[in-house]
Amino acid sequence: MAATLLDGAAIAQQVYSRVKQRVHNLRNQGVQPGLAAVLIGDNPASKVYVKNKARACSEVGLHSEVHRFAENCTEAEVLALLARLNRDPRIHGILVQLPLPPQLDPERVLQSISAVKDVDGFNWLNLGAMVAGHTLLAPCTPLGVVTMLDHARVTLEGANAVVVGRSVIVGKPLALMLIARGATVSVCNSKTYDLRRHTTSADILVAAVGKPRLIDGTMIKPGAVVVDVGINRLADGKLVGDVDFASAASVASLITPVPGGVGRMTVAMLISNTVTAAERSTETVSA
Repeated sequence: MAATLLDGAAIAQQVYSRVKQRVHNLRNQGVQPGLAAVLIGDNPASKVYVKNKARACSEVGLHSEVHRFAENCTEAEVLALLARLNRDPRIHGILVQLPLPPQLDPERVLQSISAVKDVDGFNWLNLGAMVAGHTLLAPCTPLGVVTMLDHARVTLEGANAVVVGRSVIVGKPLALMLIARGATVSVCNSKTYDLRRHTTSADILVAAVGKPRLIDGTMIKPGAVVVDVGINRLADGKLVGDVDFASAASVASLITPVPGGVGRMTVAMLISNTVTAAERSTETVSA
């Protein structure tokens, strides 16, 4: 068996095509969606991520701006900026690029972003809504995973889904989204006893634990759908996922590559969330 590739780049382009039409409709109402990114310090990866997000905004017609702080900035400075962005009617989405330097409390910073502008989906109000089966602004990576599965017409209702990874950014919200769609979900982690016993039962297997090639083909049910969220850089500079792609691709029916898989979808969902926030702002005004 040779798995079919779930091409995140190609699916993301389809998302952008739909987003462009939504942006066009908003402009006809006199609204240009706006995204503000906050970049703190000189982390090279963070700079690349923010640059990619700004490029995506430009491609679909969003206003974007980047606010930069030095590595040694104070929390008060960051919170003051976020308060101003919360009030700015031109800005519909706010993201703070992670990781943050040690003097900043990530929870305090992220929770200071207005829930209606929280396009990363990290605000507790947005996360809590998912427990009740609602999605206001969902975290971008889990939303990207579900969008990819929908694109491939993967049946979620009734499926056994195993999520390896329990982070609040990916694992937990993705489990809630899959539960809301009728899947039977198990959440594991890198320390789960006999991980293979869980993963080989999965119709849908998502790896999001940050351990290079943790899951190989012997841990995958024949014909399963495998989504690799992990992005790990090896000593030789090569990027690999949490799944050993070569062995997994010979067992799975569908599989995502790394790079070129879920990462592209994460950015696309960020842009889509920003447009969603802008659309909701027009509903608030009209009401």
